[in-house]
Amino acid sequence: MQKTVILGNIITVDERRPFAKAAFVKDGVFAYIGDAGEAKKLAGADAKILDYGENFIYPGFLEAHAHGALAGERAIGQANLSQVRVTDYDKYREIIKDFIAKNPQREIYLAAGWIQNEEYKTKAYLDEICPDKPLMMNTIDGHSMLFNTKALEWAGIDAEYAKKYGYDQVHVDKNGEPDGYVCEGPLFEIVPKLPRSFDDFKNYLLAWQDIAIQNGYTAVADAGVELLNPSVTQAYHELEEEGKLKMRTYAFMMVPENAENPKAEVARIAADRAKYSNEYFHVVGVKAFLDGVIEAHTGWQIDDYLDTPGYHGLERFNDHDKMVELIVAADAEGLSVHVHSIGNGATKFMLDCIEDAEKITGDMDQRNILAHLQFVREEDIQRMANTGSVPAVFTLWCPKEANIYEQEVRYVGEKIAEKGYPIKSFYDAGANVVFHSDYPVSPLFDIKNSFYAAEARNFPKGIGKVAQPRNMEEAITREQSLRAMTINVARQWREESRLGSIEFGKIANMTVFDCDFLHDDLDKVAKAKIIATIIDGEEVYKA
Repeated sequence: MQKTVILGNIITVDERRPFAKAAFVKDGVFAYIGDAGEAKKLAGADAKILDYGENFIYPGFLEAHAHGALAGERAIGQANLSQVRVTDYDKYREIIKDFIAKNPQREIYLAAGWIQNEEYKTKAYLDEICPDKPLMMNTIDGHSMLFNTKALEWAGIDAEYAKKYGYDQVHVDKNGEPDGYVCEGPLFEIVPKLPRSFDDFKNYLLAWQDIAIQNGYTAVADAGVELLNPSVTQAYHELEEEGKLKMRTYAFMMVPENAENPKAEVARIAADRAKYSNEYFHVVGVKAFLDGVIEAHTGWQIDDYLDTPGYHGLERFNDHDKMVELIVAADAEGLSVHVHSIGNGATKFMLDCIEDAEKITGDMDQRNILAHLQFVREEDIQRMANTGSVPAVFTLWCPKEANIYEQEVRYVGEKIAEKGYPIKSFYDAGANVVFHSDYPVSPLFDIKNSFYAAEARNFPKGIGKVAQPRNMEEAITREQSLRAMTINVARQWREESRLGSIEFGKIANMTVFDCDFLHDDLDKVAKAKIIATIIDGEEVYKA
């Protein structure tokens, strides 16, 4: 029998006992929370002691929406451009050239983390860096990619291909030939074809696990497991069989846009759940893209883009009847539907579908998730709560970041841009708010700064970004932030009886920081340091 006593300032997220000084863990489960003396007495003299002194112990933090294999690949398999905080094409060039020089054996080169601005680049920019092999440069949001000439040839992207997908997704020059800029749908066809081995996928997932655990996360949602390749699901399964998964992953499996047979898609995912799910990798839902992103002109808005009259963005999954069928079929299998929804048009569409699905199922607790929610109409905020839907938001996208905010204003107008990224309104409406990072699509993967930005609606000093607060009416309390990274996420996964708080009988996952996130000065919060990450009562990371 494994017995451990954990000592420190414990913040439980349990309303009946908010604070404690000790926890007794038996076989990976909380057996007692309360007084240090009583915990030691119950554990016995042979118990292991983890004494964190005056540091603060929280329930293990939970990530509501990330991309595991993609995160690992960007960490160890690509040229990383996200270290460049603002658009700098000269710096991107240096990083890519250095990566190519260090990896001459590669058949194809990838770079990721490029930030778009008004300076439009074409294949010629990459041809200058790499004329003889395929080179692709992915934007930081993952929704657009720049191809060099060799990469266009490798992917089979020609004039006919551009015509098939449409020029809003495959940009062309004045002669109708692809100019190298490709976004949205085609990428989900091309990316899985990139040359990678099965061992690569396993290594990517292990690298991601290290990143998450070292940042204080004990369980995560993988929102679209097969985004990189369909084999990633099997890679997760094999790693669990090999005993290499420490962190629990709750998986959402991809469905195509306007799926021809939604019931068949759900049946396939339910079969994968039966085949692959276990304790550390578990399929809990389906994932679909409703739209793209504002910066690529592909976020689905109700009104037209101001700079492009007659165009309101890209409607990726826009078949109402098929989405209703998907939600109903998923609910019958106990699965949630998790959608990417940036624009207010996409969110309105999804809530319309959820309302109609609930009339069929009678289930008002489906816990379908709408992630990102950059722009949301006021009436749809209340509908989110009324339908039991989960708003997945990210505080570090809230500030009015230099250049990016100005671009938003040009595209959708200042009135809409100023109201971007609501959070408090969702709480006030009674919705189960969760935080997510969308890592590595956003490299801002940081618990302490999530607390900071939720209250300040701005970045802390020293993060390397220039911004102003946006819409301070949407600021929330520290306790609300803590719940949005713990118990609320557990509810999203229907795991609130096992995860999300430090309570008797729950899995003993904890994260230790040197800071009281609920009461310390906000500037101190921004400088907090992680001390340890504990999973199943075992210290899996120590700073």
